[in-house]
Amino acid sequence: MSVLASALTQSMTQSSHSLVVLDRDSGEWIPRPWQEVHARAENVAERVADGPLGDIGLVGEVSVEFVAAIQGAWLAGRAVSILPSPIRGADPAQWATSTLTRFTDIGVGTVLSTGETLGLLRDAGSPLRLLDLPDVAHQQRSTTFHAVPNDTGCAVLQGTAGSTGTPRTAMLSPHAVLNNVGGLLTHTGVDPGVDVGLTWLPVYHDMGLTFLLSGALAGADMWLAPTSAFSASPFRWLTWLSQSRASLTAAPNFAYNVIGKYARRVPEVDLSALRFAINGGEPIDCDGFAQFLSELSRFGLDPGAAAPSYGLAEATCAVTAPTPGTGLHHDELLDPATESVRRHAILGEPIPGMELRISPSEQHSADAGRDVGEVEIRGTSMMSGYLGGESLAPGEWFRTGDIGYLTDGGLVVCGRAKELITVAGRNIFPTEVERVAAGVRGVREGAVVAVGTDEGSTRPGLVIVAEFRGPDQDGARGELISRVASECGVVPADVVFLAPGSLPRTSSGKLRRLEVKRDLEGVRT
Repeated sequence: MSVLASALTQSMTQSSHSLVVLDRDSGEWIPRPWQEVHARAENVAERVADGPLGDIGLVGEVSVEFVAAIQGAWLAGRAVSILPSPIRGADPAQWATSTLTRFTDIGVGTVLSTGETLGLLRDAGSPLRLLDLPDVAHQQRSTTFHAVPNDTGCAVLQGTAGSTGTPRTAMLSPHAVLNNVGGLLTHTGVDPGVDVGLTWLPVYHDMGLTFLLSGALAGADMWLAPTSAFSASPFRWLTWLSQSRASLTAAPNFAYNVIGKYARRVPEVDLSALRFAINGGEPIDCDGFAQFLSELSRFGLDPGAAAPSYGLAEATCAVTAPTPGTGLHHDELLDPATESVRRHAILGEPIPGMELRISPSEQHSADAGRDVGEVEIRGTSMMSGYLGGESLAPGEWFRTGDIGYLTDGGLVVCGRAKELITVAGRNIFPTEVERVAAGVRGVREGAVVAVGTDEGSTRPGLVIVAEFRGPDQDGARGELISRVASECGVVPADVVFLAPGSLPRTSSGKLRRLEVKRDLEGVRT
């Protein structure tokens, strides 16, 4: 078997701890010993190995069977690809056709799902083999399973979820996945006899999959809730943390912001056990994260638990993270044009096995005296390459497309190179403008996009597109323009308000800035 499957087999079969899964129907947390999860994984592997060639596709809400199927695919020597379920507002038939097409295009031969989701896939008609997860990942074992070797192949076919264009599929080897998860465990100093993880992150996202695997590889207790349960009631996350006495958790920035902003709604909870709370997957709002830490401190949360981090699918997931106990720190840059201060979170040092450097750039090097340039990374958890593209050679530096610089405390990321807005010779990162615009009453937080229009367009400059709900669009537009002009030093050429839910997003919820820009340019030409 692969080094990844072997390491997981050892930790899961020798662990005395459990995967604890939230049952959405009853609201109860059900412990499933890791040994049971592995027995289910062997049943999946046995069924998969007897079927057609091709990798394994997974789609649906998380469950003990779902988690078992991930390890089952690896025991069978197959790669796994995990795609999202249909979201609210999507056409079910169109979603099913699109999902099956994506699976087919990346080489999946068997798809595992259950319930209504499996029904939609079957109704769409497909040559792929579709199996019901509970039937395949059952608990009883009566024979000995012999795993299939796969050390030179692929373990995960991971879709990239950035906002810079069409998603691609990163091919992650068993060694890369094991190195990344292992590096994160070493960096955070996880003790399976003491530490407890809790996650509601979508497993089709690199951060969600890696965090889940960290519990399996450590053989520690890992509490797992469906993302939909968090979405229905975000404050339940805090209740779950209190119930589980979790010491580790992870979430994107918006989750911390929402809870910090509406902290008066927080129920009576005990967060004193939490020692490492990863904030990653999207740009970090220092003020919003600081508010979360301040408001939740009255429930026993140690501010030192804050862990603003950096990662990307091409590196399996984690690239940098702060040392546990460091907390939230930021670096301040003075914008000479406005004399305003920009605050950027410091994202820590590379985890074991990873390296980074800043590639100098004439376009960015003069930014407030910092050596700003493109972030490049390499290391033991890098992808083999993009599916259908050229391979990434071991030790080769990978250009991330992120712009940043280094401080004594670690990496600072300012934004994406492709999303940089240039107005009258000034470089402006969209996150700065979006943060200011989100403060206007009626503008939905986390639903603002700032883009720069090309010089050849009718009205070149900065355009802000935001989802808006309120009675006075004209007043809000005037206030937004005034705030951005005052705090960012540039007058927007236009402000476009849309109905809630209109902005395009990736499957993991990130806004697609470049798609918004293309749509605007299509309308204006």
